[in-house]
Amino acid sequence: MPRWLLPESISDVLPSEARAIEMLRRRLLDLYRTYGYELVMPPLLEHIESLLTGSGRDLAHRTLQLVDQLSGRTLGIRADMTPQVARIDAHLLNRAGIARLCYAGSVLHARPAGLFASREPLQVGAELYGHAGLEADLEVIELMIASLEQAHVGSVRLDLCHAGIVPAILALDPALDAGEIYAALQRKDVPDLAEYLIATPAAVDPAASALARSALLALPELYGDASGEGSVIARGRALLPDLEPIRLALDTLERLVESPIWRRYPQVEISVDLADQRGYQYHSGITFAAYVDAIPNAVARGGRYDDIGLDFGRARPATGFSLELRELASLAQAGEPAAAIRAPWSDDPVLADCIAGLRASGEIVLQTLPGHEHEQLEFSCDRELVMQGGSWRLKSLQ
Repeated sequence: MPRWLLPESISDVLPSEARAIEMLRRRLLDLYRTYGYELVMPPLLEHIESLLTGSGRDLAHRTLQLVDQLSGRTLGIRADMTPQVARIDAHLLNRAGIARLCYAGSVLHARPAGLFASREPLQVGAELYGHAGLEADLEVIELMIASLEQAHVGSVRLDLCHAGIVPAILALDPALDAGEIYAALQRKDVPDLAEYLIATPAAVDPAASALARSALLALPELYGDASGEGSVIARGRALLPDLEPIRLALDTLERLVESPIWRRYPQVEISVDLADQRGYQYHSGITFAAYVDAIPNAVARGGRYDDIGLDFGRARPATGFSLELRELASLAQAGEPAAAIRAPWSDDPVLADCIAGLRASGEIVLQTLPGHEHEQLEFSCDRELVMQGGSWRLKSLQ
């Protein structure tokens, strides 16, 4: 095997793609700053117990581990930046009020998340700590939609869910295994779910057990329109148990759907999917996922995770989102090659001063080496520096 081959699902980023990714990264971070979000840069690796603390435990199978040659302790390479940002909020900033934080960087997965997924995603995201109200959820959802607008993705389908519904149902029947239930719901595999429920003996209260199992079988069908008489929320009220956590979850979803902010985003189609339980180990409230036509999987995900800082010693209300920058940048149409100025190679100090002045003003100046005058590749030279009348002047190449 050639020594230069990269590991499976790891790839280089070549110039045109790298330029598109970097331009989008800059636009997104500038956008987040206009909302008051502060940039943080967590380290690429940490002690494994820190990375997998609290909400990070479900990342264990995706986290690459190695031994620190200095301390002998096990280190992990981050698979997600959200737990790291929660640690920063809990321990380093330690603010009493609101903290708005954003981040951008590589993460590494031990296994790819999908058939064509990279094991080294470029993750960008924003987190809001310190406010438990729906206002915070609306802010981060609006910021996520604004992020997708920066990538010019066109129409967006926003799927909403609430992490409080399934735990309320499972509390009716302690005999049910939460892991089995969540896995079947995520696949929307009704036959497999029904088979598991039939094979599992009922809990002590047969009536409560029957109510829980009926609700679980109904959940995979509770997806679709977010508003109207036959909406998912209306059907959920009819089909799910009349329990306070479920009423609260459906009320919260309804308030979110009815928010006036959607009038500003006609390109967004809102739907509800009560069986979308990804990240159930740490989400505690509203969850959301954004889809676009060009990509089958969600291009951005987020939600509320109020207990994320608990194991760091400081539980705070928290909500946020993240997106995969490389995937999102691939949706943008390739732009025209950047305009540039061609200049001959020379050690003439006057030419050097002229080139430095042009570059300082923001121009791209390519000094062509002898024999390589037409190898600009990513740039389009529409002007050149030529010697005329004893001085260097710009000449159009149109």
